[in-house]
Amino acid sequence: MFTGIVSAMGRVMERTAGRLAVESPDITPGLAPGGSVAVNGACLTVTAVEGDVFFADVVPETFARTNLGDLEIGGPVNLERPVTLQQPLDGHLVQGHVDGTASVLTVREVDVGREVTIELPEAIARFVAEKGSIAVDGTSLTVARVGEASFAVALIPTTLRGTLAGTYVPGRLVNLEVDLLARYAERLVRSSTESG
Repeated sequence: MFTGIVSAMGRVMERTAGRLAVESPDITPGLAPGGSVAVNGACLTVTAVEGDVFFADVVPETFARTNLGDLEIGGPVNLERPVTLQQPLDGHLVQGHVDGTASVLTVREVDVGREVTIELPEAIARFVAEKGSIAVDGTSLTVARVGEASFAVALIPTTLRGTLAGTYVPGRLVNLEVDLLARYAERLVRSSTESG
């Protein structure tokens, strides 16, 4: 379980069929084989740690259903260690189970920060609400607006500096995970309406 508060950014060192290596002096010392780490919001199991680099096995399904298959050597990634009972829950509950990918549509400078509009896949649209939470590449964000087939998020300078969000341009593929509470609420409502 994660919070969507990015712990650090890393740099891709290796991406082969079935394996990913990421360098991050800020986060790697706290990782151990068998533990979890979120890479762009996708929960992976650490298989080895060598100095400032950690390794994870990645199955073809994960590469196909996330933007991890598009990573380039040397490119940046968002990283988060799992939440512990000793730390505050600053973002929102994030499982690290990517619900889908979508393209950045527009990036617009605003008075403070940027507003980014992202396409909204039909399969997850019912879980996205204005002022609700969504994880974009593992970053917990508040939905500013929802349209027919898109949603917008407002990004403050701190988020732009400390996460991948500062590199977003139109056409960039991002990982999306809807709010866990929205998913359960929708299931409860659907169950109660189906039963009577």
